[in-house]
Amino acid sequence: MSARKVGETEPQPEEGGSAQLPQSIRASKSTEDSDKKSTDRKLKDVDICLPIVYGTIAFYLGRKASESQSHKWTVYVRGATNEDIGAVVKRVVFQLHPSFNNPMRVIESPPFELTECGWGEFEIAISLFFHNDVCEKQLDLYHHLKLYTEDESGPQSTKKPVVMESYNEIVFPDPSEAFFARVQNHPAVIVPRLPAGFNLPNPVLNDNMNENKRGDTKDHPLSQWFLNFSEADELLKLAAARQEVQAHIVNVRRKLSLMDGVPQLSKPPSGFEYA
Repeated sequence: MSARKVGETEPQPEEGGSAQLPQSIRASKSTEDSDKKSTDRKLKDVDICLPIVYGTIAFYLGRKASESQSHKWTVYVRGATNEDIGAVVKRVVFQLHPSFNNPMRVIESPPFELTECGWGEFEIAISLFFHNDVCEKQLDLYHHLKLYTEDESGPQSTKKPVVMESYNEIVFPDPSEAFFARVQNHPAVIVPRLPAGFNLPNPVLNDNMNENKRGDTKDHPLSQWFLNFSEADELLKLAAARQEVQAHIVNVRRKLSLMDGVPQLSKPPSGFEYA
């Protein structure tokens, strides 16, 4: 698994918000994955992508608020298009400053967020844990809680929050067939088209995925303040195009193997490496 850099063009934030450039983060799968799940067939040379946004929104509570509780803020991880990411992400752990009671907060279901009050800025560690058929290793992200605007010349507004968000694409190479089947039609996930002849298993929902509970953030109370990543749509299109190329390469390899007299494989041949 990795979170890849998807572009160098800065997203366009709304007034009063800040957008961080996509960061390049890598986290590999456990080397024991194949041994532990030898019965779970993998789709070689295939990537599944989950675009996410993580960040904070902070409101100044005004002069009547206590000095130690001057701001109310929310930290979150959401789908880049505000779709429910619970099909991939099992839980999220937010590590707050040690001065908070119970600084390690575990959120077991979407929306993955928490709200607190305080006065100081600090770095929040965000750990994403995935469902068993996705990845066994967690992905660690870091976000700086921002309470104050860059322009401190005037009084802080109680109506307009300070917003700081980052965009990333989490990439899962060689996914299991079960994972692929479960998310192939999910609006939050980018998946390639497989070559003809593949028979995927029937999708199985995870035990803690409640279809009756809405996990998207389209109608979230803070959605009006979410930043507009102007490049996100284009980046998603590029990622989808890359997936199409991958599928084409796999298909061509299968045809070449048949022309050379090599028996057709039941799944794509391995050995094609991506940076």
